Amino acid sequence: MNTIDFLNFSGKKALIRVDFNVPLDDHFNITDDNRMVGAVPTIEKILKDGGSVILMSHLGRPKDGPDDKYSLRHIVKHLAILLNRDVHFAPDCIGEDAIAKSKALKSGEVLLLENLRFYKEEEKGDEAFAKKLAQLGDVYVNDAFGTAHRAHASTAIIAKFFPDAKYFGYLMAGELANAEKILNHAERPFTAIMGGAKVSDKILLIEKLLEKVDNLIIGGGMAYTFAKAQGGQIGTSLCEDDKMALALELMEKAKQKKVNLILPVDTIIADAFSPDAKTAVVKTGTIPSDWMGLDIGPETAKLFSEVIKNSKTILWNGPMGVFEMDKFEVGTKAVAVAVVEATKNGAFSLIGGGDSAAAVSKFGFEDQVSYVSTGGGALLEYMEGKELPGVKAIYHSGSGPE
Repeated sequence: MNTIDFLNFSGKKALIRVDFNVPLDDHFNITDDNRMVGAVPTIEKILKDGGSVILMSHLGRPKDGPDDKYSLRHIVKHLAILLNRDVHFAPDCIGEDAIAKSKALKSGEVLLLENLRFYKEEEKGDEAFAKKLAQLGDVYVNDAFGTAHRAHASTAIIAKFFPDAKYFGYLMAGELANAEKILNHAERPFTAIMGGAKVSDKILLIEKLLEKVDNLIIGGGMAYTFAKAQGGQIGTSLCEDDKMALALELMEKAKQKKVNLILPVDTIIADAFSPDAKTAVVKTGTIPSDWMGLDIGPETAKLFSEVIKNSKTILWNGPMGVFEMDKFEVGTKAVAVAVVEATKNGAFSLIGGGDSAAAVSKFGFEDQVSYVSTGGGALLEYMEGKELPGVKAIYHSGSGPE
């Protein structure tokens, strides 16, 4: 794998695609800086070599050009603290000012460019736009795993302008190595925990995992589709009616593959989607018509935890309930605690980005699992066996991942 370890960056300007798409509160304070922290080792290696760094990223989904709400200037101060040095800022990612600021960079200096998505050309994968970005550096480094599944100008197209000077950063390399470990070198028993709202988001992954895992735990909103498919009453819970036949099909497939498919046996229900709702615990498939399931029940938490604790490899993607509300975080927390315990006992645990990463972070367990992915969608697609444009672009033509 072509990582930055293959190069001494002394005297070079490294143009790095990072994923600084971090959540900000109403006062532009960063509420979770994991993605920024993840990029620090790559930046520090280049600076230590005597190179300079030009960082490019997107933030949010700006609709029509520049919008202060999505300006990366809001993160400059925090980035300077993380890197323990001043960070220059270019109020545009292309154009004369960006070129001048890039040229003026001295060894050990850092420049952050304004939000790439202020230009529609970024998401369109526009080659002329990619070429303008490419003018800013001598070497291209992709360290943005969270956007690796997008064929955007800065994540895939730009690499063609650096035929012999394109590399993976440490974050990107780490993500790929850990995903690879789960996919092809998993120690058994191997347990996958799937949660989140929709079966449809995870179909391909579930089908792929049925070829590999010993245990498949299904919780979260998607479990109600399985419950209803089996004739259960689910009240007003989330359900994809058009995926019920598929749910039964997946259960049948699991049986054929001798995979232990574990579904909730009880559920915490509420009379409203609210932190102040009345709650009760009922058996799976017995939810009254005007109530909804918002978390797995205590028996399910116990059942899931036992399986997890006895596993040697764990992949977790998706929460067990509406963990953002403290009242409905119990199931997700129980799973997190079990994953931590298994990890302490020698299991390898990969937390699959997105809400699972947010949950682990909420409970303060980030350092007690093996690896927390920074890329929810990218990791899913990689696990499904899809080729990621941002990864493919780094490998020299004619060669693939080693």
